[in-house]
Amino acid sequence: MRANILKRKLSLRVKRKKRIRADIFGTTERPRISVFKSNRYLYVQAIDDVSSVTLASADGSKLGLKSNKEGAVELGKAFAATLKEKNLTTVVFDRNGYLYHGVVAAFADALRENGIQL
Repeated sequence: MRANILKRKLSLRVKRKKRIRADIFGTTERPRISVFKSNRYLYVQAIDDVSSVTLASADGSKLGLKSNKEGAVELGKAFAATLKEKNLTTVVFDRNGYLYHGVVAAFADALRENGIQL
């Protein structure tokens, strides 16, 4: 029974992801910020969908940050610094099918507080 529940949750997230991605598109000037969260870590990357290239990325596991609100805020600060080094201040936020609360919302707020416009 547990496998069926996990399979259903994943299928619903994939459905939400496809629905969101139908409207969101990143360019070189305004890349798409894609968020992936596992049970332990948070991963983010800035993607140029025109040329299918990752412009910048941040990995919570390499920085030693857990997938909680405090870790998301620290990752947001580090990722904002990386984006500023590459002269990217305006981005499109892709929550990747996750609900916009908790860790995902904390990460987005941290980006805004550090000068990145979503």
